[in-house]
Amino acid sequence: MEFTQEHKSLRETVARFVDNEINPHVDEWEAEQQFPSHELFKKMGDLGLLGINKPEADGGMGLDYSYNMVAAEELGRIKCGGVPMAIGVQTDMATPALARYGSEELRTEFLAPAIAGDSVAAIGVSEPGAGSDVAMLKTTATKDGDDYVINGSKMWITNGMKADWICLMANTSEGKPHTNKSLIVVPMDAPGIERTRKLHKLGMWSSDTAQLFFDDVRVPQRYCIGAEGMGFMMQMQQFQEERMFGAASCLKGMEAVVDATIEYTRERHTFGQPIIDNQAVHFRMGELATEIEALRSLTYRCCERHVAEPGDAELIKLASMAKLKAGRLAREVADSCLQYWGGMGYMWEAEVSRAFRDTRLMSIGGGADEIMLGIICKMMGILPGKKK
Repeated sequence: MEFTQEHKSLRETVARFVDNEINPHVDEWEAEQQFPSHELFKKMGDLGLLGINKPEADGGMGLDYSYNMVAAEELGRIKCGGVPMAIGVQTDMATPALARYGSEELRTEFLAPAIAGDSVAAIGVSEPGAGSDVAMLKTTATKDGDDYVINGSKMWITNGMKADWICLMANTSEGKPHTNKSLIVVPMDAPGIERTRKLHKLGMWSSDTAQLFFDDVRVPQRYCIGAEGMGFMMQMQQFQEERMFGAASCLKGMEAVVDATIEYTRERHTFGQPIIDNQAVHFRMGELATEIEALRSLTYRCCERHVAEPGDAELIKLASMAKLKAGRLAREVADSCLQYWGGMGYMWEAEVSRAFRDTRLMSIGGGADEIMLGIICKMMGILPGKKK
């Protein structure tokens, strides 16, 4: 993949922002189990980092997705998983459909403030009984005059406790599961919304994750993104950017864990020599570095396809492969490296311990590994009853 001087400059901007504005505070935010999202997003918005590939008319930079991928990769420098995930929700999960299909009025009211960092967004798809199986969600949006009346619940919602608005998927008709759903922008201060609790998670502690209830929540029908009934299709497109963001944003985090492990095993001695001098250890570090670089190549190829042919079948397959590989490799890197830290690796405050906890979500959120494999096998024509 060819990178320009503009790509390099953007990398440097994001890296500098991470080093100066995020990493010095990560331990504090992890302990508090939240970070100041409005304050941080405003700083990012002022630098243009929340709308890199969004339309200039809405305050974005109007660049292609390769620039967004470069930024995502540098966000992997953040020394936790929760903050980059929350940023990714704002840039690659809650706003792509709004930018692509939303009316001018809707973009002005909701997208532009999100790009500027004046509002925090969330994506509302998962429910207690419908995580990866999006077609089975139960939340409804029933027409009443010029409004939708929304009833239902959403679960595991990143940014949910602090979000100003949510891109909500709901059933807007009684039709077939893939054609009866719409994406609707719902202001989170609307009467009838209850943010019941901040969920206590295994990892990703600095990211607030909420359970939400909607009880006769009214929003204008003009808050529907694009055509009614096209929500499932739009969400599948949003998933592609979410999965690319996930793969790109974990690369430098994995490299940091490998580098920290090399440093630690150079300093720690057993049986009269540094641990790194054991062939099993330094060979393993070489293997992991090779795997990370292979994932980087796959992610870059996926990005190139997205820029050239957004939404085509090959992109769907490649994005699913990148997401699958990223989740599994992140777990492998964290687990392998933790072993070489010995007892220190089992301590809660250890860098490798945090990576072990945080990276586990990669194989669950945004479509579990099994969903990715189903998509890949469908594209290969090897699912039962499916022809290539």
